[in-house]
Amino acid sequence: MKSLPSRLLEVLKSGESSRVEFKESREALPSNIFETVCSFLNRDGGDLFLGVKDNGEIVGLKVDLIEKIKKDFCNLSNNPSKLNPPHLLFPDTYEVDNKKIICIQVPAGGQVYKTNGDVFLRNEDGDYKVKDQRIIAGLLNRKLHIYTEQKVFLDTKISDLRYDLFERSGRLMLANHPNHPWANLNFEELLQMAGFIRKDHETGKTGLTLSAILIFGTDQLIQYHLPGLLFDAILRRENIDRYDDRLMITTNLLDTHDQLMGFVEKHLNDPFYVENGQRINLRARIFRELIANIIAHREYTSSAPAQMIISKDKVEFKNPNTPNGHGKINPLSFTPFPKNPTICRFLIQIGRYEELGSGVANVNKYLPLYAPGVDAPSFVEDTTFNVTIPLLATPQVTPQVTPQVTPQVTPQVTPQVTPQVTPQVTELVKNLEGELSRAEIMQRLDLKDRNNLAEKYIEPAILFGFVEMTRPDKPNSRLQKYRLTNQGKIIKNTLTKN
Repeated sequence: MKSLPSRLLEVLKSGESSRVEFKESREALPSNIFETVCSFLNRDGGDLFLGVKDNGEIVGLKVDLIEKIKKDFCNLSNNPSKLNPPHLLFPDTYEVDNKKIICIQVPAGGQVYKTNGDVFLRNEDGDYKVKDQRIIAGLLNRKLHIYTEQKVFLDTKISDLRYDLFERSGRLMLANHPNHPWANLNFEELLQMAGFIRKDHETGKTGLTLSAILIFGTDQLIQYHLPGLLFDAILRRENIDRYDDRLMITTNLLDTHDQLMGFVEKHLNDPFYVENGQRINLRARIFRELIANIIAHREYTSSAPAQMIISKDKVEFKNPNTPNGHGKINPLSFTPFPKNPTICRFLIQIGRYEELGSGVANVNKYLPLYAPGVDAPSFVEDTTFNVTIPLLATPQVTPQVTPQVTPQVTPQVTPQVTPQVTPQVTELVKNLEGELSRAEIMQRLDLKDRNNLAEKYIEPAILFGFVEMTRPDKPNSRLQKYRLTNQGKIIKNTLTKN
């Protein structure tokens, strides 16, 4: 059972407000829960807690009914007759004071939302029904002004998009949430449900939005509508006036995320670390969501590039931004605000993004373990959102492979140890292709003992940085698979040549 993250714990202690709501109901969904969801979506988002009294007292939920409550909520949030337009949300269960509660993080929505045909807005710590059409019109204009991702392109058709990216999204949804209700939709239904098709309020016609083009568009279509789009990954360790390595990305956002993570894996180590008896990929915990953040929250109408710069002693992220505030962010008190809610929500559905604010929380939690003794990370919001992640000023560890295949690797956490690559690790690297489950690896290597596979093959290969988990945040997931890192691919190529 997960403990409540520090940010949400502070929110829980602070009491109800315009962005925090407590509901005591212990056995079922409260009848007015979607009034609050609607209010949060229509304003600036918020945190909704079930199993907590109005005064903040934690009463908990009946344990045997929690899964039903969560399932009912997910189904109703995806039902346009209850929440229109649908906004699929996934509640999380946490344990506080030995009691189980549910937290639902509701982002600011990109449209005007209704429940049971009525519009609700948040006022202090309550929800109220809006009937004045002038207020609703003003709310709509505010949404349109803030979210440039919702610009409608009437000259772009579904046939202009990449069907293979739609298929990949379906697979990612199922891997992240088994039985995901969107996974069996056809392409047009998914675009409608996810908010990628909108009405153009000037012409009254419906069409694909900028967010649809960014997620599913061909490279030519993206460059036609956004010729200045660029994600620029730079390695600047030795040649500080220019660069040692560079990757300039101008493609769809799914491939952009994977290519930026590949650049991180290529140039940053992943020291061995165990948490609660499980190997934790610290590098992924820190950088996966930082990369998702610069994708989900950048201002796409700006021609300035989004940059990730890896130096000897730090990693910097610079992102064109429509600021919701100005200055340095306090990780314990900041309020997350989505800059592109449709893109952000879709990345959550496919597992490329956890939740609003989790990137800041994960960096502050795991950076002291990844780089002991460095200064705290810095998050500064302005027209450019700047993130600085301090690192240990040590050279990159690169395994040296001899014809006998005995690379020497010195993990950062145990510099006195210089382990030798075993024949079992070599065998795994040689035979690992694509993404394979433990059962598939055992079949390929003709092994019978799962413990032997873990102790002699997989865990040492992960330690050396040759193999990684596809779901590093959920090491025990039944959907867990394993694949070669960039270092592992280099080793495999060397083995093949030899």
